[in-house]
Amino acid sequence: MSEGSSPVLSGKGRPTPSRKQAEAMNARPIVGSRDKAAIKEQRRQQATARERARLGMMEGDERYLTPRDKGPQRRFVRDYVDARWNIGEMLIPMMLVVLVMTFIPGIIQVISLGVIWAFVLLAVLDAFFLGVRMKKILGNKFGEDKVQPGFRWYAAMRAFQFRPLRMPKPQTKRGNFPK
Repeated sequence: MSEGSSPVLSGKGRPTPSRKQAEAMNARPIVGSRDKAAIKEQRRQQATARERARLGMMEGDERYLTPRDKGPQRRFVRDYVDARWNIGEMLIPMMLVVLVMTFIPGIIQVISLGVIWAFVLLAVLDAFFLGVRMKKILGNKFGEDKVQPGFRWYAAMRAFQFRPLRMPKPQTKRGNFPK
């Protein structure tokens, strides 16, 4: 050793921890605490929030609607479709009747299939003319250049749904067309 230098201390004064000890020192919960009461309370709050959102969506509250359903034009389309009688909403009940009729042998099977295809054609035509009518009405109400794209498909899909199963729930009675 040289005269001016101090002796080099070797080591760190403690043993190196084992891998198990090092991992235990660094271990932290990935998400939140592991307290069962806290987890239970968090789940209860989430369930309450989900129920509030579900009820809000069913009532048509704008805050809880999906992006597909938001906006004044979509509300107008929903109200217009809900105010009219749509052939498409009777499609599923009609198909059930035809399904039963197909079990009856003979000419009734052929007639029932012809009837259901005619009914499907009428429903598609009704949806087409609904789209044409909606374009005219939305153009007059909101401006030709401000009409949201996709309104025809939105109106047609709502018109094909059975009225009690529509989401958001219908806000208008039949015959009360929006202004």
